[in-house]
Amino acid sequence: MSETRSDGELLRAAADGDRRAFEELYRRYAPWLTARLRSRCADGGVVDDVVQETFLAIWRGKARYREDGDVAGWLWRVGSRRLIDALRGDGARGRVRQALARLRHRDEASAEERVLAGVEHGDLAGALVRLSPELRAVLQATVIDGLTTREAAVLLGIPPGTVKTRAMRARKQLREALT
Repeated sequence: MSETRSDGELLRAAADGDRRAFEELYRRYAPWLTARLRSRCADGGVVDDVVQETFLAIWRGKARYREDGDVAGWLWRVGSRRLIDALRGDGARGRVRQALARLRHRDEASAEERVLAGVEHGDLAGALVRLSPELRAVLQATVIDGLTTREAAVLLGIPPGTVKTRAMRARKQLREALT
């Protein structure tokens, strides 16, 4: 009977070249990471590439776990940063247009499509553009991605208190811009 290794043990062993540990880590987390990244990107091909790149970075030692926090949060941070890098060239408006184009075959616009169109063309789009990148990142993580304050803190590499403060500042600035 084999002993189940902790996530931290698997990461350390995979970093040392243990193929079985790497495969176990991949089986445990690739489906979860794929699902999380798909909530940020509708392009399944891009998401699949990012998941592969994330695990290759672990295998090749380019992404090192420093044993400060939980493994899932660390994997999410590595994967989401790779997704941001993959999407950076396209721009937010291009991604929204692509998402809307894929939805156009429906007879009636979905609630999501109407909201995205409002974000892209409405007053909210202008208000969001005027927010600092730090405030937009917190809104992306907490509102759009639905992360908890703690998860957003891990993803963004900032303390949870800073996430809360930035979220309050962002909401205040948006309220002022939209009223």
